[in-house]
Amino acid sequence: MTEITDIAKRPTYKAPAVHRTFSLLRMLADAGGPLRLSEISERLGCSKSTTHGLVHALVREKALRKTGNGHGYYIGTALADLAFSDWNYFRINQVARPIINALRDASQETIFLGAELGNRVLIMLTSESGEAIKISARPGTTIPLFAGAVGKAFMACRDEDKVRQLLEGQGLPEYTKNSITNIQTYLSEIANVRHQGYAIDDEEYIKGVRALAVALQNQRGPSMAVWVVGMASSMASDRIEKIINLTCKTADSLRAAVEDF
Repeated sequence: MTEITDIAKRPTYKAPAVHRTFSLLRMLADAGGPLRLSEISERLGCSKSTTHGLVHALVREKALRKTGNGHGYYIGTALADLAFSDWNYFRINQVARPIINALRDASQETIFLGAELGNRVLIMLTSESGEAIKISARPGTTIPLFAGAVGKAFMACRDEDKVRQLLEGQGLPEYTKNSITNIQTYLSEIANVRHQGYAIDDEEYIKGVRALAVALQNQRGPSMAVWVVGMASSMASDRIEKIINLTCKTADSLRAAVEDF
């Protein structure tokens, strides 16, 4: 008991190196793209030599990765590995696979299951449409957080003030002429998503492509969502209501699967 009391009375150790490391990781996660060493040093307020040592230590641990030309750095795979290890990522894949395959068969479109990771969305599972012309992306691929429907689904799970702060800090990218780039218009769209429980992307991320996303709102592990992606011609208005109902039911099944262990 004396030892515990003594520890409680000791001054709290601030661990500046730990704080600096997480500041760097958060900075890169929110940057919207790779940063050069000089940019990281300036934003951290650290000397170039200190930043160089920290960055290269994180590269060795796979927490950061270099760009192809070696001039920039971005978040590596180690953080995803840690995020998923707590709730058995591989078992999630085994349980989720038949569920998203059933949605693919019912909708005849490509289905993705992904997780929010910083300012990116990591595609965990893909179930491709059997159509000759289809949308495809391999598991492990990441897409921008504000990439159409899936970004809206994730944003709708956040407090509006926090979403506004994020948008004002980095703005909204214009991927196509249909992209929503006005912050107030985007916030209104997010309010609709919260109300209806699903998000729609009408050629906002890729021209000629529509998508529909539903957040799982899972309590364990990284925030996840399921989304359906197809050509605009195949996901026409006469089919979208059916796809909405199917995807919402699938999200319920996936949420139950995730929370079950």
